[in-house]
Amino acid sequence: MAGRLWATAGSWVRAEPVGNQRKTPAIAVPSRNVTVTRTGAILPKPVKMPFGLLRVFAIVIPFLYVGTQISKSFAALLEEHDIFVPEDDDDDD
Repeated sequence: MAGRLWATAGSWVRAEPVGNQRKTPAIAVPSRNVTVTRTGAILPKPVKMPFGLLRVFAIVIPFLYVGTQISKSFAALLEEHDIFVPEDDDDDD
């Protein structure tokens, strides 16, 4: 089935443009959106990534911490050079 799709896509890309249209390259993105074969057999389950959620947290938490430290140091630098200093407004009147 994939061979037919590639053959169809290949013939479509080679077609000449009509009129003044510019020729744009077609990008084929493979995807799996079927769950059964042509004969009716059910395809196997996709491969599951072990420790997927743990891997996500192992990346997100350190980079979130590093980003926080960078922003704190940059805010301190701005305040040190009086580029951005928030005004202390006393609303206790």
